[in-house]
Amino acid sequence: MRSGCQLGRLRLVTRERADAARNRAKILAAAADLVTTRGIEALGMAEVAAASGVGVGTLYRRFGDQAGLAHALIDASEREFQQAFLSGPPPLGPGAPPEERIRAFLHGLTDRTLAQLDLLLMAETAGPFARFGGAYEAYHHHLAMLITQTWPDLDASFQADALLAPLAANLVAHRGLDGPTIKAGLDRLLPKA
Repeated sequence: MRSGCQLGRLRLVTRERADAARNRAKILAAAADLVTTRGIEALGMAEVAAASGVGVGTLYRRFGDQAGLAHALIDASEREFQQAFLSGPPPLGPGAPPEERIRAFLHGLTDRTLAQLDLLLMAETAGPFARFGGAYEAYHHHLAMLITQTWPDLDASFQADALLAPLAANLVAHRGLDGPTIKAGLDRLLPKA
């Protein structure tokens, strides 16, 4: 894993120690196994520490809290989804008309949300603004760009927020709607050309 620190114009890049990388992999494998076999309720820091064979302090230093651990578990799927809409095949990726890309993006995000709903619920509700981190900003920017290309007279930023709102994990969990119902509702929210 690489992390960077911006210092003026100089960017320092550090590499994760090999033992730290192994611990991270063990922790994430144990956490994923706990969620798969026992449900999201088993994602307690003490349970994950015991299952992975590391100390609870290591977990807190590495991930901060349960929400941080949930974010780490979501990370691989998130990277795949972002790669798909940034450079994958159309209609989700470049090459399709913007209106088709918007629809494909919203449908893909619906599938992604439902696939990891419990983890997203934990990650997105850790604090008042937890939902609005890096992934949300990437989604918002992407949608706003496509909205501007498709409907230049709309407030693209507001429209992007309006299209992302129904996919908040707590709302999806509260309503209990299935994928086809959510996708049909999102399609109806899209402006007519």
